[in-house]
Amino acid sequence: MSTLPRPPGSREEDAWLSDEQLANCAPAETEPFQGPVPTRMTSNGEYMPHPQTNQQKRVERRVKELAEKSAKRLGISRRQFLEGTGGLAASFLAMNEVFGQTFFKVSEVEMLEPAAFDENGPPRDLFVFDDQTHIVRSSSNGPNGLRALAQGPGPVSTAGGYTSNPFNGTGGNAKGVDELGSAWTDWNPAQLGPNSPPNSGPPTTVLGEFHLGQYINRMYLQAPAAVSIISNANFALFTPPGGVPRPAANITESLNNEILTGWQTSQCRDFINRLAGSTRALAHGQIYPGPGNIVDPAFGDYTQWQIENMQPDSWKGYNIAPAASAAVGASFARWRLDDEVIAYPTYQIIASNRNQLKKHPGFFNICIHKGLSASPDGNVGTNNIPEFGNPDDMVKVATDWPQFNWIIYHACIRPGFWVLQSLQDIENLPGAMAPTVLKDSDGRSFPNIRWTTQFAQIAAGKYVAGAEPTSKSPSSESPLDNVYAELGTTMASMIVTFPTVWAHLIGQLLYYMGDDHIVFGSDSMWYGGPNWQINALWRSQIPEAIREKWGYPELTTHAKRRILGLNSARLYGLSRMTSRYHQGNLASYASTPELQPGGSVDAALHGPGYPTPVVPVLSLPDDRLSKMKRWADEMVLGRSNTRSGWIRTRA
Repeated sequence: MSTLPRPPGSREEDAWLSDEQLANCAPAETEPFQGPVPTRMTSNGEYMPHPQTNQQKRVERRVKELAEKSAKRLGISRRQFLEGTGGLAASFLAMNEVFGQTFFKVSEVEMLEPAAFDENGPPRDLFVFDDQTHIVRSSSNGPNGLRALAQGPGPVSTAGGYTSNPFNGTGGNAKGVDELGSAWTDWNPAQLGPNSPPNSGPPTTVLGEFHLGQYINRMYLQAPAAVSIISNANFALFTPPGGVPRPAANITESLNNEILTGWQTSQCRDFINRLAGSTRALAHGQIYPGPGNIVDPAFGDYTQWQIENMQPDSWKGYNIAPAASAAVGASFARWRLDDEVIAYPTYQIIASNRNQLKKHPGFFNICIHKGLSASPDGNVGTNNIPEFGNPDDMVKVATDWPQFNWIIYHACIRPGFWVLQSLQDIENLPGAMAPTVLKDSDGRSFPNIRWTTQFAQIAAGKYVAGAEPTSKSPSSESPLDNVYAELGTTMASMIVTFPTVWAHLIGQLLYYMGDDHIVFGSDSMWYGGPNWQINALWRSQIPEAIREKWGYPELTTHAKRRILGLNSARLYGLSRMTSRYHQGNLASYASTPELQPGGSVDAALHGPGYPTPVVPVLSLPDDRLSKMKRWADEMVLGRSNTRSGWIRTRA
């Protein structure tokens, strides 16, 4: 037993393993087997690691067998083999064997031939449209919990202040291990190893890990993304100097605390497209609903202000964010999509600007964050309302506003980044919540993945009111063809660590919504560049045993092409030909004067988030003449050119 004193109140005293526990552990770097995919749980010292599970032992043994055999044939060491693409192929093969399911498309020849490994990867002509990406303004450079979640334990996460999985067992999430038997698994060892990339990197526009320069590097130079949408998150949490965090009371206060404002988003978009010489980036405008935000003291009608000052390609809204203003000066609040008083006036402003569709065909795409919802008190029932993201408001809003495409981000999954609860429900494990299956109007039952299964049934016109006992959604009696599911973070958080949940989730979306109503988003830069997710989705398949038992469609190559890009190309009116999207001067982004300190884009990303001085915009008039014009626009009527009065017909 150690005799070294531990200072009172230190991390050593209240967080690290005790001496007795340490006696039963060993440093992770002394682990004899270092494979591409973790095969045992690793602790950072704050929790006692679980012993290696039987499944993990079997995976490890099989990887060793495959690696030993292949390394001999290739004339290299086992370590060299495991560090290459052959090691990844061996890990995928071993996982498929041990789980008894073919989660990953992989062949034995890939262990021996890198070219064969590439053949099962994304083809060169694959059109990729990343529907959800993020940039952080240059004035903000703190470490990020989402990066730590994906990167796993190690010096980079520790340096960022994260010494355990920040989402395991928090915010109403179930606490425990993933399907690999770990409480904190690196999602992508090849690109998110424990030593790189930094969280969050140098504090410059060019080099910061979440800033514009690295976004260009990882999105367009290191990955095959043809087009991406730069999103923004209007969390609207304002902290006055020396004060306590509180909801904002006006647009200015809110924008001061955004990671990236709508106007800054447009500046990033325009810079990228100028550099590329083609349309590589699109920009979201922000949805700030409510009467108070139509007559904001500084901006006037903020929705109209964004249209005139940044020309959004589409819109992004967060029900979970305090972004709605009931009246001038009122504290912002959470909101629901079908609120006729709070939300509908904002939708009407967007609809009244239908002329924007000529230059921005996706202008009527309304992208809404639903899911990944932490409960404020840790109780899984507290957040089960539309204001936190459940789909009870979908039937009415999609029916009332059929001209809009409702693209529901994160596919409306409830658990926040750690989907152990979903696995428990699917497999009826201890901790499962009733009902573990959800029956639709056809009498078909599927595992109940909280909020996503209900959402998919609603979109298909097959949800039965009361099927989810805690839900207040009405029945959906006809398909909502203007509703789409987006995969950002949801796929990334489960495709490696919870592959069974992923198989059921994509199976249900395909069954209810079809492969033409699902779109890919990576939520990068939180999880590094999108390349690893594109590869994972392309290799992914629903195991035959799961498909046969539940009747899910096959995740075909055709479906993957649609999901990865073709569906979004249709929604945004863009060409599907990859040759149309040029690199231009993107590779020289680091030397451009605009990104240097004091440059035009650097200044915009360090500034308040809007051009100053602010010129307010008045709401569009809502008199009888305006209503008649809107009616004519919606009916696509042209001018009649009919005159009143008299004309001369004879000399």
